[in-house]
Order: sequence, then structure tokens, then C-alpha cells
Amino acid sequence: MMIPVRCFTCGAVIANKWEEYDRRVNKEHENPEKVFEELGIRRYCCKRMLLSNIELIDEFLGSSR
Repeated sequence: MMIPVRCFTCGAVIANKWEEYDRRVNKEHENPEKVFEELGIRRYCCKRMLLSNIELIDEFLGSSR
């Protein structure tokens, strides 16, 4: 996981919400806006941090094998 610990803009802690967000949106196919609301993520800057995250660690590990 390479999500930043805090939002770059407002400084809110967001890393602890990534795993649940990822599980619910990508595996359980829930509505992202509903998940944001239930996780308490209301600022656009924090939503941006989660939406724009790309897990590059898988690509780095895959290329070194």
C-alpha cells in the first residue's frame, strides 16, 4: 500500500480508510459516494487522494522478479 498517510491539502488522516474503501468499492461494487459518506470523508481534497491512488508496488515487485 502506498497511499499517503495524510491528505496533501488539508492534513486529514486518510491512510487508515484506504483498505475498507478499496474492499467495498472494488470488490463489493458499492457506490463510492456512499462509501465516502459512511467513512466520514466529506472534503473533495481527501476524496481526490483516495480516487487518484495507484498501487505501484505491484508493478515494481512484478518487474523485479
